[in-house]
Amino acid sequence: MTRTILMVDDKASVRKLVQEYLVEQGYRVVTADNGQNALHIARNEKPDLILLDIMMPEMDGFEFVRIFRKEKDTPIILLTAKLEETDKVLGLELGADDYVTKPFGMRELLARIRAVLRRTESDSLSPDILKVSDITLERDTHLVRVSGNPVSLTPSEFDLLAILMSAPGKVFSRGDLLIKLQGTTFEGLERTINVHIRNLRTKIEPNPSEPCYIETVFGVGYRFRPEI
Repeated sequence: MTRTILMVDDKASVRKLVQEYLVEQGYRVVTADNGQNALHIARNEKPDLILLDIMMPEMDGFEFVRIFRKEKDTPIILLTAKLEETDKVLGLELGADDYVTKPFGMRELLARIRAVLRRTESDSLSPDILKVSDITLERDTHLVRVSGNPVSLTPSEFDLLAILMSAPGKVFSRGDLLIKLQGTTFEGLERTINVHIRNLRTKIEPNPSEPCYIETVFGVGYRFRPEI
């Protein structure tokens, strides 16, 4: 089945370049020139993945993510010319799954897209339901419950939690987790794992500052605390 990608950028030349390349790779590509138009298109086209520029007129990428994340958990990769660390972290905290800094290579962008979509496909090969302690994760419905209460997670947060819950007690380095999420490491982006872990703790931990589910193993990485 052909996957649909929504490409959002205010520059027509960038939209055309990315669209032509991805179409050659077998994807169906729809485009939008700002966040407002992207919302309308996303609601109607229901893309499998969104490539989203940050700096745009009418509605920027950050505002798009704020609104869209309340409706759908479609994977989002930010495309940004901004180099400030705070902008990248803000995008991840709002619910984006990854980011690529402009100017970017088409091969790197394609690898990121394939990695995100591959995670979606691999879910069918994994156990449908994971349960550790009082957290239950259901892959087919993309539902997570903590003490019976539903919790809304982004695709990357969901996949990260599934990785940790699949092997309670096992310590995963940040590099290990990034490879499992993206298929490889890019630009040393292991710090993105820290943001996703912080977001996860905010959503599932009774007290995020003293986590009881996702433990930090200092100097190594993270693990899901096994049941005692």
